[in-house]
Amino acid sequence: MSTLSASLDLPPVAASVPAARRLVRQLLGAWGARQDHDDAALLVTELVANVVDHVGGTACLTVEATLSDDWLRLAVVDCSPVRPVVQQFSGNRPRGRGMLMVEVLADRWGCEEHRDGKRVWFELRPPLL
Repeated sequence: MSTLSASLDLPPVAASVPAARRLVRQLLGAWGARQDHDDAALLVTELVANVVDHVGGTACLTVEATLSDDWLRLAVVDCSPVRPVVQQFSGNRPRGRGMLMVEVLADRWGCEEHRDGKRVWFELRPPLL
């Protein structure tokens, strides 16, 4: 199978969150990706929202997508070296569950250094036929 890839630079502002979600859904539809488009869009939403909430300002923000051997890899690159933290669920906090969702829904995920910042990525395997 061939590898399909795309990347999109966005400003680190609140409007980029729904834009990233919409663009990922459109891209996965165009590629005919068999993964759950809602799960992929939700997880990208969380990663982009983390950049907007915790990095913001003039930071860089890039969404990367790759479909290879039926595995889908989505990543968000930013200019902050601060790594995300998976917080345990707490009814006392109305926010802070995004990385926990990534950990639960993604088949694999991680964070790696990228230039002056980081790349937070997740992968979704192809569904069983």
